[in-house]
Amino acid sequence: MSPPPAPPTRAPSPGPPLPRARGPLSGAWLDAVRSRPGDATFPSRVDPTSGDPLSDDDLQLALYCCYELHYRGFAGVDPAWEWDPALLAWRAALETAFLDAVRDLRPRAPCAAGTVERLRALLDGHEGPSLSSHVLERGTLAQMREFCIHRSAYQLKEADPHTWGIPRLAGRAKAAMVALQADEYGAGDPRAMHAALFAETMRSLGLDTAYGAYLDVLPGTTLATVNLISLLGLHRRWRGAVVGHLAGFEMTSVVPMARYAAALHRLGVGAAGRRFYEVHVAADAEHEVLAVNEMVAPLVEDEPGLAADLLFGAEALLLVEDRFTRALLDAWAERRTSLLAPAGDGAVRVA
Repeated sequence: MSPPPAPPTRAPSPGPPLPRARGPLSGAWLDAVRSRPGDATFPSRVDPTSGDPLSDDDLQLALYCCYELHYRGFAGVDPAWEWDPALLAWRAALETAFLDAVRDLRPRAPCAAGTVERLRALLDGHEGPSLSSHVLERGTLAQMREFCIHRSAYQLKEADPHTWGIPRLAGRAKAAMVALQADEYGAGDPRAMHAALFAETMRSLGLDTAYGAYLDVLPGTTLATVNLISLLGLHRRWRGAVVGHLAGFEMTSVVPMARYAAALHRLGVGAAGRRFYEVHVAADAEHEVLAVNEMVAPLVEDEPGLAADLLFGAEALLLVEDRFTRALLDAWAERRTSLLAPAGDGAVRVA
């Protein structure tokens, strides 16, 4: 019997370059994707080097890289890795470590009459640190640049992680999410896509706008904010949580976005660099109403069993964002970079 024909050669991904390893987990992922799909083995344990899955640089980078295969991939990596069974099984172990840590530390939604009321009480009663207040009142230009480097991991793919939720919904909730996401994608105008507007903010600050350009300097606390959305969006099991996460975004963004826009103005950044934040101030005021009335309420009416997951998504959002904020504020209070290393030509040195 003749041997089966070799699988066709697949063109490598044109995505960003591979990052540097930070430990055994990200190192194992890098070793794997440099080989052929189906040929790699992965560590049997996924213990974070630091002991804290929510901030561990190695675990969060490994998980981020797993998810990135579902977005733009990495230069030179075979696209078939996206659905490699061994990699997916290993990714599931990383996800379990991440989710268990979130469950252990998440805040608890206050008691109220219904899901919408509990969601509002949770978000309105949150008393975490305010990064936007710091940037507005005393942030330096170097800190604003650094902040945008952190946010580039999400903002340059803005809307994509939440969009995974669309095919998992139905009826009014689905239509509302489509409407929200359509605005994020510029309503069909590529120049108005929010990712494109954020790239213009970065350009105005003298930063590299290439997708994935700063991955090597982003700490685990930053990657966790993006990994959370990817995890919730990529699993139908968590469709209620991705709705809660998106609703939490829309219900809490107007005031911070206005502060960031004002901070950029104070720091001398022109109108083009401020547009991303100013657009969000106007859009998110409408998005909040749409998210609550047309997405959250209909979803829990149609599928009341998803109410707890929906609140979990909002709770998890607050948890990872608080950790992200504290990491930046603590670093700046000590007059050091909040990145893993100074980026580029020194443009992000702390003044």
